[in-house]
Amino acid sequence: MLDILEQPNAGDAEVGRIDHLHTLLSTRQARVGIVGMGYVGMPLALAAWTAGFEVLGFDVDDEKVRKLNAGVSYLVHITSETVAKAVSAGRLAATTDFSQAASMDVIVICVPTPLTANREPDLTFVERTCEALSAHVRRDQLIVLESTTWPGTTSEIVRTILERSRLTCGTDFFLGFSPEREDPGNCDFGTQRIPKVVGADDPSSRRLIKAFYDQVVERTIPVSSSRTAEAVKLTENIFRAVNIALMNELKVVYSALGIDVWEVISAASTKPFGYMPFYPGPGLGGHCIPIDPFYLTWKAREHEISTRFIELAGEINTAMPHYVVEKLADAFDRRTGRGLRDARILLVGMSYKKNVDDIRESASLKLMRILDGRGAQTHYFDPYIPVIPRTREYPELSDRKSVKWKRSILSSFDVALVATDHDSVDYAELCRSVPLIVDTRNACERHGVTAGNVIKA
Repeated sequence: MLDILEQPNAGDAEVGRIDHLHTLLSTRQARVGIVGMGYVGMPLALAAWTAGFEVLGFDVDDEKVRKLNAGVSYLVHITSETVAKAVSAGRLAATTDFSQAASMDVIVICVPTPLTANREPDLTFVERTCEALSAHVRRDQLIVLESTTWPGTTSEIVRTILERSRLTCGTDFFLGFSPEREDPGNCDFGTQRIPKVVGADDPSSRRLIKAFYDQVVERTIPVSSSRTAEAVKLTENIFRAVNIALMNELKVVYSALGIDVWEVISAASTKPFGYMPFYPGPGLGGHCIPIDPFYLTWKAREHEISTRFIELAGEINTAMPHYVVEKLADAFDRRTGRGLRDARILLVGMSYKKNVDDIRESASLKLMRILDGRGAQTHYFDPYIPVIPRTREYPELSDRKSVKWKRSILSSFDVALVATDHDSVDYAELCRSVPLIVDTRNACERHGVTAGNVIKA
């Protein structure tokens, strides 16, 4: 374990400046700027505000800034009451003016890191943010990257751009990486309760980044470098992606053998050691698990290393929506003797996970596209997604609206495909109203509904 009390090797004047910034951080007098007020940035802003810091959020989205300054939340798992309380207290605000970054003592970068159409890392948002900050970075600032990325981004990309300011990292300003670990909709683990990994490439930066997060979260875990911290985040999500792929593959095999994979997982979970349950589904969704593993596969190719496990897991998970549609088509044919053309299908759940309004990388989008391509009349219901927003990959699905949850409307569908297991859905009414239910999440059974018209897929 690192010696978290290691002191910087610097002259007296520099040590004095570092100690001053450390004091601002440890006494919560530092001004905190957070770039990117989305699913990561807003919870962090509220956590920093709760800790006693003055917080200014930066975003290029005028509407987000307007709502936040009005005390209105645009994330379903964060209430407007919470935002309004912070804003009215006078220590939380938002702006699109990046020149105000110069007045911040800490700047945390929480912007998206998607993949390109060729499934390669797209650091456009990180690079543009750093370019905007480089014009305003000043001496004695701590800058932290939280966006998930490949090992080396902080030192090779972020540092290089920021040093265009003619200031030197580790001497003039300080830089580190701390991977975000947000889990939207998780009521048990909010930002403050999730342990925070912190890494930097020089002792001064490491000491300062730890001092900041020590005030915000219950526990920090310092590691030796920014690369190590970046690798921690990738490892966490690759672990999940590979194990979900294993369960998806077992689902296919066990289904062919007439075995219920959900019953198998439930029984296996009773073993008190050596087993951790993961669950199959219609495909991966969210900003992390479908994307993050490919940041490492891309970086590994640079070193002529093949990441076979990761790439195989990606193939299995990517194939799941097609498997689900085939299961649906087969069940519908057996029940009606018809193909999917003109079949009325209700997709239950558009968000990538239950009880959130996040549609990023949702498997439901791919399911809808595949069903549309088969000639089905596809509609959806989701209490958290009233309208499908425009997405880069599925522009043709934009602006479709959720149907109303009414018995008369439900009964007009031939099949309901449960893709997201929202707790607020009345699965008993769904089973009574629609003649065939294809359940990819075991949602009906988990909500105490057993019906002969439910097929697990």
